[in-house]
Amino acid sequence: MPLITTCIGAWPKPDYVRLPDWFNIPAGPDTAEPTGRWRQAMAELGPDAEKIIERGIEEAVADQVAAGIDIPTDGEIPRENYIHYHCRHLAGFDFDHLTNKELRGGTYAADLPTITGPVSVRELFAAKDWRRAQAFTDRPLKFTIPGPMTVSDSNCDAWYNDPKKLGADIADALNREVLSLAEAGCSHIQIDEPLFARKPAEALDYGFENLDRAFHGCPDHVVRTVHMCCGYPDRLDHPDYPKADPDAYRQIADAIERSSIDAISLEDAHRHNDLSLLEHFRDTTVIFGAVAIARSRVESVEEIRERLAAALEHIDASRLVAAPDCGLGLLGRDLAIAKLTNLCAAAKSV
Repeated sequence: MPLITTCIGAWPKPDYVRLPDWFNIPAGPDTAEPTGRWRQAMAELGPDAEKIIERGIEEAVADQVAAGIDIPTDGEIPRENYIHYHCRHLAGFDFDHLTNKELRGGTYAADLPTITGPVSVRELFAAKDWRRAQAFTDRPLKFTIPGPMTVSDSNCDAWYNDPKKLGADIADALNREVLSLAEAGCSHIQIDEPLFARKPAEALDYGFENLDRAFHGCPDHVVRTVHMCCGYPDRLDHPDYPKADPDAYRQIADAIERSSIDAISLEDAHRHNDLSLLEHFRDTTVIFGAVAIARSRVESVEEIRERLAAALEHIDASRLVAAPDCGLGLLGRDLAIAKLTNLCAAAKSV
């Protein structure tokens, strides 16, 4: 049987969806997204903003399906970035009074929203967003949300001073979106926790507990997916971008296997793993990053096929899914399509 294929989250925004996002905000001390920039961008799109965004979602889904992807995403087209878009729907986040903070092990600094009160759901939105995107394909569409540790790290806490408690409240809020998505019919829900690879000790201390909390009560027919990349670069073809510890996946592999996670998304294309890592996953499905998302070189079908075949020496084909390392927003549409097309061809022939 051919391997199933999926995407991770972000797709390059079409030129007509002029929203500030993780990939086009100018470098500087305000690299997050002050709320004024978002409001200004929405105002510039005008009264047809929602129709323009919907058109972009339709294009992103169609591009993934045309390339051969079995489980597409909405491309995160409506989002300025996958974290703060979600935080806009939560109580306790102040987007007008920002705090400067170093992020991702000091790789960059940003002015970030400040947590100034208890975190809770202000407005449920995920099911509505999922239905909008699912209408554009008959393939199961995966919906992505940020995890508790990643939300905590990407904002400034001026209220809790207790990362475990903060994470628990974020997880409770995420859980309401998870259950709402499941009730709406979404069968693939992905929580992104790249911080687990950056901070494996904290992940083992309280991160997995809060991750399970976020998925609590999720029905068995829903695939509980977690994405753990090793760090997103700031531009294409930047080979020296600081990544997580190469041993981080191995440090948390057994905890992944013990958790409620059904499928774990790991990157392998940017930096190959020792594939014996896959033997830790006896029941968990591995979504295997087989094309790089920050290199402009397009991997050949044969190159991808060989790496997938090597992975199959360590894990059953029924539990290996082929994917990019992470979101594709940096690549631009043409490169993203070229990489996905070769990925799908390799997955179907391995």
